[in-house]
Amino acid sequence: MTNTEAHQASTPTNARVVYRAAMAKDAADQAEVFYHAVMQGAATHYTLDERRAWANALPREASAWAARQALYTTLVATYDGRCVGFLELDLVAGRVETLYVWPSLTGRGIGTTLLVHAERVLLEQGKGQVEIEASLMLCDRLLRRGWENHGEQWVERSGESLKRYRLAKPLLAVET
Repeated sequence: MTNTEAHQASTPTNARVVYRAAMAKDAADQAEVFYHAVMQGAATHYTLDERRAWANALPREASAWAARQALYTTLVATYDGRCVGFLELDLVAGRVETLYVWPSLTGRGIGTTLLVHAERVLLEQGKGQVEIEASLMLCDRLLRRGWENHGEQWVERSGESLKRYRLAKPLLAVET
């Protein structure tokens, strides 16, 4: 089974997704999750040219994603040992740099759970807020979950202008 075929296999609804810190062995899967999330998952929100420019912004190589793991605190969601979603967190800035889930698995709570873990990490670092620059496909989901819209932005990728939104959410420690 190829890397792509492994990801395309649907997980049963009772499948156990494991959340953990990323490891170097996850980097190749991260590259594939990113590429397919952009090219397939964002198809209803961005044109083909926009998605190609976005997908080409980061290399589709494991070494590039392994290097990013050194720059950002990276959390992954795995199923059957394979990364099916990930989140990169800038602890100093209190910002989610990236959040991607394999397209056929969106809407199952994987991205939400990664965000919950990221929020916990930021709270442990003493942060009172989390920020993200959300794509058109992510923005509405986050707004429904209590994030605040701080305005639209346009980012240039390979000559294409991509619309996104700056969002923020206050972090509140839950007392036990």
